[in-house]
Parts: sequence; structure tokens; C-alpha cells
Amino acid sequence: MIAPSTRPSADRVLVAMSGGVDSSLAAALLAREGRSVIGVTMKTFCYSGVEGPSKTCCGLEGIADAKSVAAQLDVPHFVFDVEEEFTRDVIDDFVSEYAAGRTPIPCVRCNSFTKFRDLRRRADTMDCAWLATGHYARVRRDPDRPARLLRGVDERKDQTYFLWGIPRAVLDRLVLPVGDLDKTEVREQARRLGLDTADKPESFEICFVPDNDYAGVLRRYLPDDHPALSPGEFRFEDGEPAGEHDGYAHFTVGQRKGLPGGFVEPMFVLEIEPATRVVVIGPREALARSDLRAEGANWLDARPEPGERVGVRIRHGAPIVDATVTEATDAGFALTLELPQRAVTPGQSAVLYRDDTMVGGAVII
Repeated sequence: MIAPSTRPSADRVLVAMSGGVDSSLAAALLAREGRSVIGVTMKTFCYSGVEGPSKTCCGLEGIADAKSVAAQLDVPHFVFDVEEEFTRDVIDDFVSEYAAGRTPIPCVRCNSFTKFRDLRRRADTMDCAWLATGHYARVRRDPDRPARLLRGVDERKDQTYFLWGIPRAVLDRLVLPVGDLDKTEVREQARRLGLDTADKPESFEICFVPDNDYAGVLRRYLPDDHPALSPGEFRFEDGEPAGEHDGYAHFTVGQRKGLPGGFVEPMFVLEIEPATRVVVIGPREALARSDLRAEGANWLDARPEPGERVGVRIRHGAPIVDATVTEATDAGFALTLELPQRAVTPGQSAVLYRDDTMVGGAVII
């Protein structure tokens, strides 16, 4: 282990290596710049108790691939066990949010509470002035203002939506080498450098839900008779019954699959009422909302003022839409959307932008 120091080396950078092509290239580009690179991979999940994510970026295969690329680059590589923190910050939150009828984003929780906080701590103990990842985002440092987080050049891959909760102190030390590239360029450069992960397929599933069976995860953590997994009613907005379901944990706002049929038009989930186990359904147009509130805010740029126009993204992959801030505090914000949006989902993130700058975000309520 590299000895701690009270004066971090200005060229030493701690690189989070997940075992995917993006973080592999990030490490390679920094090494080519002459930086002193230290690769680290976080073991987030217990792989022995239940079927785990062996082939995801967070799984055993990812650890092996990260170690292989580090050897190619001739840089040291360490694996750190953050299973306890990951379980507390991410899995427990995932279960409690679904149990409350909301739809959480585990990657936001992981970045905000587990990975980046641990990376900063490791950087401090390993004499690293900087820390780096393979996220598609950019950091801009101007002499007259604090560092800002900007959207990635590749709009299809931009990952600022998942980074709104990182600590301000992390952003001040963050390096994002692939943020100026698109995915095609990343793979081309990785191939030219001969990296073992150059053609590794991307992983899209949640690492601890490799089969996309969210309810299966809940069944492992919740008692059998928990309301989220117990039968309840479908109802229309006017309170009329529309059928029965086998647990509201199987549904999220905007969902169509698994709902009763036989209506003139398709039905969608409009609301989940955990206290009564009711899932409210209705036609597509009933999903539209023109305002939202969000809480648990984290501001990485100057907090907007009421009346300010901003851009907001309400789910990953959704377009950024114009909105007017009606309230903004350290704790949260409220917006009026210029155009009504469908499926504004409690538990998802609302992330604010000024042009390319990510201002901050919070959890939709």
C-alpha cells in the first residue's frame, strides 16, 4: 500500500476502474499524459449468498478485467470491499423506496453516498491529488469560479444525470478523461491501445438485479406479508375499481405492462398509494404533469432563484426540457414545466441545467 501523505502528489491520480472500456480508457489516457495512475475497483456486492452480478461492471468479471487492464498499463491496482456501505446506502434504500411506492435510482445513490465518498477517502490515504472515472461528463475549471460539471459531448451517453449527488469536494478534484469523446471514439482509441476491454459489451442492468426481477430482490429483504408484496386493487382516478394486482412493488408510474385490459384505450399507472395498496390507472394523457417538487437537493453550481428558467431532465434518457423555478432552497426545489411531461415519477431524479452546466438535482416527490 502506498503510504499516506499530508501533501498529495500533484500528478498522482486515483482511477476508479470498473472493468469496462470507458474507465479502462480513462486510466490509459491519464497514463499516456505522464500521470502517476493508481487503479482501484470497488467490490460492492456479496457474490456468495445469492446470484450476483458476475458479468456486470460491478461483478467478479469486472474486477478481473480491471486488474488485467491495469497490468497492461503497468500501473498498480487495488480492490476495496465496500459491501457494507453499498448495502446500507444503495440496497437498503432500494428496498425501502419500493416498499414506499417510489421508484429509486440505485446508480445515483451509489455515486452520491458510496463510490465517490470512498474514492475521496482512498485518494487522501494514497497520496493522490486527483481522482478520475470513465463517466461521460466534463469538468470545467475557470480561474474566477469553482469547478463546474458539464454534460458529456456525446449527448446519447451523457451521465451527469447520475452524478448530481456527488459531494462538492469531490468535484474539485475530479478528472473525466472520456467526457470529450463519443462512444465510438472511446472504443476506437481503446482498440488502438490494445486494451483488453476495447470490445467488451456494455452492461445496462442494475448490478444487484442482474435478471431485472426487482420484486425478487424485495422478496429477499421484506417479510412475505409486506404490503408491497400483498394483493391490492387497481382503481381509476374517480375511485372506481378496475381489478386486482399481486403487489404494488411490481409497478411504477408510467408503466403499461401488467395492467388490466379490455378498455377502449391502453391504461397506464398514474399513482401508487402504499397506505391502501391501491394502484391508480388511467389513459396516457392523464400521465401529463406541468409541475414537480423534489427534495434532498445537492447543488454543484449556484442555486437558482425563483423565476429563473432552467433545463430539467426527469429521467435518464429523457430530453432536457425548459422549466421555471418557483422555489429553491438548500433542501429542494419546485418547478413549473414549460411543456407538460408524462410519468414524472416519485423516487426518480430531477436534474437541473444552465446550458451545458449541471446545476444540481434532487429526488422527485
